[in-house]
Amino acid sequence: METLKMRTAGTEGPVVVLLHGLGATGAVWDGLMAEPGYRWLAPDLPGHGGSGRLPHYSFGGLAAAVAEALPERGPVLVIGHSLGGVVGLALASGWFGVKVAGLFTVGVKVEWSEDDLARAAAMAAKPPRVFPTREDAERGFLKIAGLVGIADADPDGVAETEGGWRLALDPRAFGVGAPDMRGLLGAARCPVVLAAGEHDPMSRPEQLRALSPHTAVLRGLGHNAHVEDPSSLLPFPRQFVL
Repeated sequence: METLKMRTAGTEGPVVVLLHGLGATGAVWDGLMAEPGYRWLAPDLPGHGGSGRLPHYSFGGLAAAVAEALPERGPVLVIGHSLGGVVGLALASGWFGVKVAGLFTVGVKVEWSEDDLARAAAMAAKPPRVFPTREDAERGFLKIAGLVGIADADPDGVAETEGGWRLALDPRAFGVGAPDMRGLLGAARCPVVLAAGEHDPMSRPEQLRALSPHTAVLRGLGHNAHVEDPSSLLPFPRQFVL
């Protein structure tokens, strides 16, 4: 596929790859990327924002596209939110040629019911909704990304289309399914910390602790903790000297 849109910031320090969640774009990391001391790389995942689409969406396919777009093979640190955390786990396996020195996931949904999977499949099968105005589409973008009230819409999150505006998001990306968390954690070749906001209804601390002893609770924050308080994530990269 074509090269992913890549946001960059910083010129010195460890390389940190930032992977957004389903429905969002790399713009959700703007607050964290303002912090000095790191070289930040934040791609728009395939099917999102300014990046091209895939013929089929899987965690491995997304990880392969990210690996291909990175300017170097590592070592790198990875911080991934929700879907991006699972993509980060796939990268941490080393299967895609990137050396990951450490991974911090935020808000990964690790328990999926049959209803959850059915709703995701239904979303993947829907044609893109056409909104009458750009403003309506931007509100739709914020809603689907869980960013209402905590962020502005990324201009790349919507696109003009026949009859109005639509989300840039490829609905088929909802079809990635449930991740094999135990398998991915077992394959990781680096330290992995599973974190979630204290008030995240999608990723509960007890669910994460059932998978790994290496967990963290981001106090007072919700599912998009990285947007609500970017500085809450800084203790992770500070643990590493690359």
